[in-house]
Amino acid sequence: MLAEADQEQQEDDFQRFLRRVDDIANLVQGLNSADPAVKERTIAEAEKRLHDQETSREEESKTTVNRTVINTRASDVANAEAVNADGFLAILEKDAKERAKRRKRNEHLANALKEKGNDAFRKGDYVVAIQRYTEGLEKLKDKQELYTNRAQAYLKMHECEKAITDCEWALKCNEKCIKAYFLMGKAHLALKHYSESRQCYEKILQIDPQKETLFKDCVNEVNLEEKRMKDEERAMKEVQSGKLAALSIKEMLQKLDRPEQNILYYTGGIRLLTGAVKDCTEQTLFRTNNGFSILKDNEIVRRGFCAERKNAAEVDLSVSLLFLWQAVCTGNEENQRLLLTQPDVNAQLPKLLSSGVLEIQKETLALISLYSENENGRRLLVRHQDLTKWLQILMTFVNSTDVRASSAMNILSDLTKEERFKTQCRVMLSTGVLPLFTQLLTSAKLVNQTALAHCIGIMGNLCADVVIRMQMAECKECWQACLKLVDECFDGSTPKYQECLFAVLGLMMNLLLESNVIIQQSAGPEFFTLLFQYFAVDISGRCMSLLRDKDGRIVTAGGQITSNYGIKTLSICTRSNRQAQEDLVKSDKRFSVLLKLLDSENEMIVGNAAFCLGQCLVVPGAATSLLNSSVVMILLKHAGGDATRTSVQENAAIALGKLCVAEPRHIFQLRKLNGLAILNSSMKYIHSI
Repeated sequence: MLAEADQEQQEDDFQRFLRRVDDIANLVQGLNSADPAVKERTIAEAEKRLHDQETSREEESKTTVNRTVINTRASDVANAEAVNADGFLAILEKDAKERAKRRKRNEHLANALKEKGNDAFRKGDYVVAIQRYTEGLEKLKDKQELYTNRAQAYLKMHECEKAITDCEWALKCNEKCIKAYFLMGKAHLALKHYSESRQCYEKILQIDPQKETLFKDCVNEVNLEEKRMKDEERAMKEVQSGKLAALSIKEMLQKLDRPEQNILYYTGGIRLLTGAVKDCTEQTLFRTNNGFSILKDNEIVRRGFCAERKNAAEVDLSVSLLFLWQAVCTGNEENQRLLLTQPDVNAQLPKLLSSGVLEIQKETLALISLYSENENGRRLLVRHQDLTKWLQILMTFVNSTDVRASSAMNILSDLTKEERFKTQCRVMLSTGVLPLFTQLLTSAKLVNQTALAHCIGIMGNLCADVVIRMQMAECKECWQACLKLVDECFDGSTPKYQECLFAVLGLMMNLLLESNVIIQQSAGPEFFTLLFQYFAVDISGRCMSLLRDKDGRIVTAGGQITSNYGIKTLSICTRSNRQAQEDLVKSDKRFSVLLKLLDSENEMIVGNAAFCLGQCLVVPGAATSLLNSSVVMILLKHAGGDATRTSVQENAAIALGKLCVAEPRHIFQLRKLNGLAILNSSMKYIHSI
């Protein structure tokens, strides 16, 4: 029985030895694999085995010497297994260390070659760049950056299939490589594989949801390219079928291509061509028959369009061209893109806007509106145009009494949706825009007031940009012009002028908030602090005049708007300016204006009036002046009310608390109205008094 047990033990030991030999052979094979992912996994497995073996040896060394021996006869097979396994693992360990050193050395060489490739790529030498990246991959086959960089170079060489292959290898190295999916999407798009391209971009969004803007831009590019190809295929079929409308586009373009004709000949031809462009097919045929080269290839047309001072014939030619471009670009984003890539058009657009010729300006604005009214068009403008002067140029149309004023303001309003436009506006704001804006404000009764109100609102929107807001807040002349516009409201104003007033009050609120932030967060320049102190007092005085105006606007629909803007602005002025608080108390000792606003049905007005009252109660004697008034009852009603805005209860409760602290005699009325319980229940809204 003992012999049989020994024999079975030997067989088990032998089988275990063979399994370990197979495992080690597989490890060696994995280390020699050409697949970087397999090699990486094998190295990790080998390191784990080495660690387990070391741990096993440590455990054996801790075992007591005098333990009971079950089988005193050492197995030859077991010894052979231990000797061979240890030998294999020792070789493996040595090989792993050598590989680590070799990898470190190769990684250094690969990085150096990558930098050389990048340098060649920047210089436009894509062939050399590909060579360097390839040499780098020979040193380190699993370096993802080398695959994606080489793919980018292949794209520049229009070798899209090779680019896709490299992207696939990059993804084997790093399955979440966004650059690989991006470049693969570009390669598939170039090969007209639209579905595959979209799938690549969808992967980017799955990996990083923060890349939504990139995803939208890429998918939009695919959609536009697919639409362009379909439009061109459809247009070609119509030409081949002999449709007269399709054939006439090519014929008219050929006639316009005749050199050295009279300028009137070209103007007439352009007008006829414009009339022939009625739908997407004609727009596409205009593009595919090289219609956009009319300026580049025809010197007479180009000279007339680009002339600084145009005669009547040149004006007519320019207007005709603007009509033509509107016809071919309406609803056609590919044509819009191509038009802006024409150097002469790009350079002339701002000059045409500043030309002073009514018809040219009108049609230029109409053309630009095609771009500004949609997101893709705005991005084309921002990408291809230097817009640093556009705010100033378009703002000048506030002086116009015709459709140009509204067109210009609509374009500006659309452009402010683009962050890059705001960034470009910073450049000329102090030197060009603010002096013009100040001039428009001071002459508010002489300009197009509807356009001016729109313009002031646009400047308010631009204040969302912190740099623009700072520059405006530091402009003393801008503040003075705003105050002048408010003052002129009292001399008798029209509904259109009141729109300007509301816009100015809104703008001043934005600027006052910026001023308060500056003063609270830092000492700030002494000049700027004094500037705010001065204008906060002046503005609060103007607001009080508006709010107490005797023409009854406070209780009318228009008065509701006046009250809303006025009390908001007044609250900001009194929030951190003691002089503004004291002047308010001095001008309205019994707070008749604020008490009247506290009776409003508009929660916004009530909340701001309560806030403003609470700020002013710190002035000595202010709370005493309210004795024998209904202020306690009014504030109590709002503090315990059910307004949807909790700020109403909060501000009313704070004001009531300050009132009783400043003048304890108000507590008697509070008790009489059983208000202490209500005030106590309102304390949940109060963060601090």
